Amino acid sequence: MVCSILFLLIKPELVFSQGYPHIVNYRVYFANVSYQGRPYIGIRTFRNQNLDYILTVDPNTLETSVIKSADCNSTEVSHIQNIAHFSGSTYAKSFQHVRDHEYALQDAGIDYAFPKERGINLTIDLCPSHKPLDKVVFESLFSAFRGIESSLPIAISLSGKWILNHEADLQWLINLKNKGLLTITWINHTYNHRVNKDPLDHNFLLAAGTHVNAEILDNEMLMLKKGIVPSVFFRFPGLVSSHEIMEEVLGFGLIPIGSDAWLAKGQHAQDGSIVLIHANGNEEVGVQDFIQLLNSEQKNIRNKRWILHDLHEGVEY
Repeated sequence: MVCSILFLLIKPELVFSQGYPHIVNYRVYFANVSYQGRPYIGIRTFRNQNLDYILTVDPNTLETSVIKSADCNSTEVSHIQNIAHFSGSTYAKSFQHVRDHEYALQDAGIDYAFPKERGINLTIDLCPSHKPLDKVVFESLFSAFRGIESSLPIAISLSGKWILNHEADLQWLINLKNKGLLTITWINHTYNHRVNKDPLDHNFLLAAGTHVNAEILDNEMLMLKKGIVPSVFFRFPGLVSSHEIMEEVLGFGLIPIGSDAWLAKGQHAQDGSIVLIHANGNEEVGVQDFIQLLNSEQKNIRNKRWILHDLHEGVEY
């Protein structure tokens, strides 16, 4: 049972993020960027209320940030490979790792990480759903790590259709991040997250009539409008891809993230696993399996021998 103190902990006062509600001219923009003496890689540019911005990636930490164009020096290039600080970086090595595993129909991309300690990389997918957010996932995390970690690192894969139908749930998550209770990596999970009854090679992003450009960029714009800075990571709906579409996603400067431990499918988490659960109300088995995993590791959690890893740190080669 979650105590009243925990209930208060996860019901913080409303703290709104700065958004970019009037985005126009949003496009792919690869550029050498210098900001406050540090090199960054530009991947998008846009205008909001007569100001120009660049969405940037730190080539070694993979952290993304939005920088005003007027506050930095930037030079556009034709391809990300032509950016001076790309070669040899964690960013470039991640691309190569993805290309080494891009021919699988399902679960291609980075499907495990390399932490220095025991524990997992937790990824929570929010596919389109009319059901409310499974807050028990987060309540269980806070309960398990209470007094151990002040800010828990997790990754949340957002689909545009989920965002549009869950304004209050999204704000609840943003508030937890703004209060410092969660360190959230926001993953692009496409705008529509299309799914049909066809075989996998004609389903999800591989379905006929899918426009990958819109699925990626429209979702990023929606996230930015809500005050969310998209990460450099991407998760394929259903974890389904092909060599061709994998290259297309890499062409947007994004790093596909798979999973070696989709709990609802009976896959077991190992040290360094990228664990996948859905908290959109449609995967009760996965949620219960995750809670059971937390319970089974409770002693190790208390002894700080089983932790949550930040996805950015996990892919530093």
